[in-house]
Amino acid sequence: MPPRKATTTAKAAPAPKKTAAATKATKATKAEKADKTEKADKAAPVKAAAKRKRTDDDDEPAPKTNGVNGHTDAKPAKKAKKETTPAPPAKKAAAAPRAKTPTAATPAPDADKENTQPAAADKTKKRAKSATPAPPAAKAKVSAAAKRKADKEAAEDKGDDDKEEEKAAKPSPAKKAKAPKTPKVVAPTIKPANKIGAKINDAPTKPLEVFVFGEGSAGELGLGAVAVNGKKPVDVKRPRINANLDPATVGVVQVATGGMHTVVLTKDNKILTWGVNDQGALGRDTTWDGGLRDADADDSDSDSDDDDTGLNPHESTPGEIDTSGVVPGTKFVQVVASDSSSFALTEDGRVYGWGTFRASDGILGFSRLVDVQKIPVLLPEPKKVKALATGSNHILALDTKGKLFTWGCPEQNQLGRRCVQRDIKESALRPGGVGFKRGVHVAKIACGSYHSFALDTKGQVYAWGLNNFGQLNVEQGAGDTDATVLNATVIEGLEGHKVADIDGGEHHSVACTADGKLFTWGRIDGHQLGFEKSFFTEENAIFDEYGKPRILKAPALVPGVPATVAAVNAGTDNSFALTRDGKVYSWGFSGNYQTGQGTTDDIETPTLIDNTAVREKKLVFAGAGGQFSILAAYAQ
Repeated sequence: MPPRKATTTAKAAPAPKKTAAATKATKATKAEKADKTEKADKAAPVKAAAKRKRTDDDDEPAPKTNGVNGHTDAKPAKKAKKETTPAPPAKKAAAAPRAKTPTAATPAPDADKENTQPAAADKTKKRAKSATPAPPAAKAKVSAAAKRKADKEAAEDKGDDDKEEEKAAKPSPAKKAKAPKTPKVVAPTIKPANKIGAKINDAPTKPLEVFVFGEGSAGELGLGAVAVNGKKPVDVKRPRINANLDPATVGVVQVATGGMHTVVLTKDNKILTWGVNDQGALGRDTTWDGGLRDADADDSDSDSDDDDTGLNPHESTPGEIDTSGVVPGTKFVQVVASDSSSFALTEDGRVYGWGTFRASDGILGFSRLVDVQKIPVLLPEPKKVKALATGSNHILALDTKGKLFTWGCPEQNQLGRRCVQRDIKESALRPGGVGFKRGVHVAKIACGSYHSFALDTKGQVYAWGLNNFGQLNVEQGAGDTDATVLNATVIEGLEGHKVADIDGGEHHSVACTADGKLFTWGRIDGHQLGFEKSFFTEENAIFDEYGKPRILKAPALVPGVPATVAAVNAGTDNSFALTRDGKVYSWGFSGNYQTGQGTTDDIETPTLIDNTAVREKKLVFAGAGGQFSILAAYAQ
């Protein structure tokens, strides 16, 4: 833009004639102009300094920020068009002073505005609004008030700048706080251990002598892996005391037999296990690297081979379960064992378990999320339990209010309740209640391999589960492979008798009454019922196509036991009756010496177990596993 010409407006009108007043005014005007000129000269160094400062800054224009995280644009800001009148200085950073003192080149109306440089186009537009340029005097005319205001602002700016320089020289605490800090380590929150509840159960206290017999080839007798005094720990024909369970040092107070393993509880609150641990039924690590020998290194003339059975010593010798998952202070009162799992009841009515449940197609699982539980774990439910009982792959739990819970494999309806097939693990492996008629109060529970029992306070028996051999005393469906009963059903053949104890084998059942009578029913062909062949007729039994008796329809009184029976126990195809005077009678299948009679021939009728080991003992327990059995007597 061309420079403004001050003479253009001055020639527009002739000068008026001077008068005395005018002369006086003229002199005053000149004096005022001289005074203003002197002040302007004094302010000139300030203006020049401001101008030099701006020029130095404009040599390298500051890059613009895009407003996002302070990142700069790739292109620098455009410079304003070159003007004859220099533009006001650009806005400085915090450390640079702002020169707000107006200069002669700055129009008067813009003197009090912020020193932000407008775009060149905006300036051109504003100037075009006035066709007549402002007189030169207007540019330099600054009131005294405006000057004082400008001086004051300059002083404040200088003070601010001094403070900012001081802050830059000495970092403030706030800036130090922004420095990287060591991450604060927060200790993880540890949930308190489950508290021990009120005592509702009592543990047995009298130490037992334990006698074992049967096959033992899987270490289920607990006699160890090598022969002792020339006696091998396998194929034990008659009861033999287990020296690994000395009542004076170990002190077993309760025994439970599973399919191929055993669980015992000791007087000092330990749980010991032995036998097969393929699916974690022992609740501890039994890893063993032995079992293989170098044939060339063996001495053919040595008899040591006769002493070595090749059994895993960790499985065949009683060992304590892994208690790392057991709440400190827990006291156990009962242990039970199924085919592939074990459970323990505590003094305050909680249940620990380990192992797994199996179904017809393999492992069903221990819970919805765990297939095989290697070490004992506390079950979230049920609670306040006072008794446990197990079948081959299911378990019953009775609580203090008489409510019955079941879980495990449901394939033969042994759980006594419906399970959702599309989510079988959630519905079957989680404890669920069994329904009974109003007024029924369950007092005792028991299991067969695939069926279950509940005794009420009146001694009446309810049963459900597999009934293919009439083991539930329900004639309908007996003889059919898949015959089952879903709901708890009264065993009519025992009505009128007050049942004291009951148990089940794989396909048969056995019970004793309060007055010591013994009853059996179910499958016949393995002599598991204790009757001679002549006892079965068309009226009381179901015969097969070859004319042989297969099923005893209803419970029948078993003869041949001279004393009153106090308790009963059933193996797969064999049975035991414990009398009140401490004697044990056995009968049934004996292919692995599991009857304790010293023979592999079937025992047709109840026969007293008698040998030097138990003859003088008052036996208080008889338990049958799959191919082995255990007796126990109070230590003397």
